[in-house]
This record gives sequence, structure tokens and C-alpha cells, in this order.
Amino acid sequence: MIEISSDVIRGYNDTMILFILMEEPSYGYEISKKIRALSKEKYIIKETTLYSAFTRMEKNGYVESYSQNADNGKKRTYYKITESGRNYYHEKCLEWTLTKEVVENFIRGDK
Repeated sequence: MIEISSDVIRGYNDTMILFILMEEPSYGYEISKKIRALSKEKYIIKETTLYSAFTRMEKNGYVESYSQNADNGKKRTYYKITESGRNYYHEKCLEWTLTKEVVENFIRGDK
């Protein structure tokens, strides 16, 4: 099975995370499970990659974090998307459309 190179997908980790947060606030483990499920097991985001993305996006104002107790009483850090994050998500979607269009000019299925 071919794996997706982390170099290829790195620029779109934020987009995937923000997509999930558009629905509702969530925490790291749940987000990683959703990415795995939505990618049909073709991409498993590493924990370090996920938390680096949270840190970067919070610094850029795309997400906000807050602590909340889980059902088991354990404190979890939740993330919610900001209006700036929604705008960034839409920009990245437009960028992806253009990127895909350009790269597809160099992909041939007959080789």
C-alpha cells in the first residue's frame, strides 16, 4: 500500500483540523481519530504534528483553546475555530483547488 508522504500533506494538516473544528470544538485525540476515519485509514496524523499545528494555529489566531473536564473527570484541552480560522480554512481550500489543478498537469495515468 502506498503511504502519503508527510512532506506532501504537511501544508494541509491545518486545513483538515479546521474542517473538523467547523462542526464543533474538539480535543486532540478525537480530532486525530476523525482524520484517520475521514481519510479511510490512508492518513494517520502523528501526535507531535497535531500538537504543533494546534500551537501554530493558536498563535496565528485560527483556534482558541480552553480546558474542560471530560466525563471521566480528567481535564482535556479543547480547541474551537475562530472567525479568522474560518477565513483561513476557505483560503486554503481555494489554494488546494489551484494546487491540484497545477499538479494534475504533470500527472499521467498511462505510465
